[in-house]
Amino acid sequence: MRILQVIPVFYPAQVFGGAADVVYCISKELARKGHDVEVYTTNALDNKKNFMTTSQEQTMDGFKVKYFKNVWRPQGLYFSPGIISAFRKEISSFDIVHIHAWRQFWQDIISHHYAFKNKVPYVLQVHGGLLRINTRQNVKLVFDQFFGYRILEDASRVIALTQKEANQYHQFGVPTDKINLVPNGIDLSEYDCLPIKGSFKKRFHLCDEEQIILCLGRISPEKGIDFLIRAFSVLLTGYKGRLRLVIAGPDDGYLRQLVSLVTSLGISNSVLFTGLLSSNEKVSAYVDASIVVNVEPANVFGLVPLEAAACSTPVIVSDGNAIKDLVKQGNFGYVVHYGNIRELANIMHTMLTEKVRLAQMGKNGLTFVKKNLGWNSTIKQLEKVYSDVIENNH
Repeated sequence: MRILQVIPVFYPAQVFGGAADVVYCISKELARKGHDVEVYTTNALDNKKNFMTTSQEQTMDGFKVKYFKNVWRPQGLYFSPGIISAFRKEISSFDIVHIHAWRQFWQDIISHHYAFKNKVPYVLQVHGGLLRINTRQNVKLVFDQFFGYRILEDASRVIALTQKEANQYHQFGVPTDKINLVPNGIDLSEYDCLPIKGSFKKRFHLCDEEQIILCLGRISPEKGIDFLIRAFSVLLTGYKGRLRLVIAGPDDGYLRQLVSLVTSLGISNSVLFTGLLSSNEKVSAYVDASIVVNVEPANVFGLVPLEAAACSTPVIVSDGNAIKDLVKQGNFGYVVHYGNIRELANIMHTMLTEKVRLAQMGKNGLTFVKKNLGWNSTIKQLEKVYSDVIENNH
């Protein structure tokens, strides 16, 4: 199959969350299986800057990437007019288009227009962004009325990561027979040779005896980091031992508020903000952490708990995160009611003091992800979706 993947931001950008990593892994695995894969994206590096490429078209791990220049980016949206010409000239050469853009006001609209016009089927995957929550709700509503519902309606299939996301598609009027449940995988090869334990602590000048509670991801209001900080403050009052809360990730406009919260609680000496970590630093952080906490109030599929499990590190997730079902199934962590500060503090205390239980959860997590969440299973399911769509389009 000749497959086009469309996403607003892609490697080397690392500050936009996990969707780019997912598209990278999908493209690499599909190419490894003999498919002709291209990625259309922009040259966004972060929320303010673009990066320069030696060539608009690059090859990585067996697939092609075409970068289109951003000329305008109001409120985190990416306008790249060059993509219009590419679609007009090349869309008919693809068997299927997989759109990983939603409410971007450009990539999804252009992809839909030319795919529909040229009768090339497309699959839509919104990566948890379907509901109108958090910022710009009125703008999202306007987009949906003019473009969003039509893009959903014309999609041959939509990809849901979990049943929770499938239910969200239902709320937007997508019929059951158009929804395919295909969970993300993780690249297990990245965890075959883990860093030496203690390397992250050494890199950030932490004491060997300190136990790390790790929160990894964008520093954003919807991540629930303030909830974790307040619970950590309570934990410090009753725990006998050295603790460090490590908050790792790029600032998405919320860092100043969190630093102010940490200061007001009087726990600045026990909290470390690292900023964006490299891939190697991220894995070493997982290895050195005693617990990884991912308490987003609403998430259809978080990769962080699975990456932690691949490093044998137990997790805590919120009851609003659909990943909780896998955590329970694999018995590699705890689920907390979002916003219950005392409950989260107690769970962290229990995990830190019950060393044998903590170690067993770590082993459970590694076993679970190896058995169930490698990319091979995900790619087989995607290939089936693509094949069915292409066959039904003829």
